[in-house]
Amino acid sequence: MSVLQTLRLGFVFPLVAMLAACAGGQATLEEEPVPLGDFLLGHNIVLAENAQMAPISRRAEPEEWVEALMLAMDERFGRYDGDHYYNIGISVDGFALAPPGLPVIASPKSVLIITVTVWDDETQEKLNEEVKQLTVFETLDGNSIIGTGLTKSREEQLQTLAQNAAFAIQNWMVENPQWFGIVSSSSLEADAAEELPDEEAEALPLVEPPEEA
Repeated sequence: MSVLQTLRLGFVFPLVAMLAACAGGQATLEEEPVPLGDFLLGHNIVLAENAQMAPISRRAEPEEWVEALMLAMDERFGRYDGDHYYNIGISVDGFALAPPGLPVIASPKSVLIITVTVWDDETQEKLNEEVKQLTVFETLDGNSIIGTGLTKSREEQLQTLAQNAAFAIQNWMVENPQWFGIVSSSSLEADAAEELPDEEAEALPLVEPPEEA
């Protein structure tokens, strides 16, 4: 599915966007950051020159996306105090900022599509072999259930999408703890299971074969 097709999905089918937004949510920065091992934010890079704007959208300039996303990433990931630098690169692929629409019937929902790469600052090695594409919808509440085009300014929509994008990136990184020196309990159990047969074999007494009659 192309970027523009994904953008249209959020506009033509508002219910899809609403369900995705409600499912994803936005973690408040007042909560303690989820563990990310030895993570320490290094370079925070955002590119938006090639972003595609949906046919139905409020306008936003590339520099606005760069500023909003860099701020949202600094706010979320600047809280970590590990001892190993990791760099995060974001490319804005496309967006749609909902304009005022028809209440309830056809109020579109704002959407942002980005691709993300994380790499080790020391080794310059990319941690995800393929870029990760994320589609982020706006957060809905009692005031915006019929579309933020009616209740929020363009700047507020852009800021909310940037914050939700940073949260989505965090969730994706948490799903890959091995990148940040975290050994999961499942990995330890798997290693133990692999070693167990050899240990049991060593413990078994040797049995001489029976003599032929």
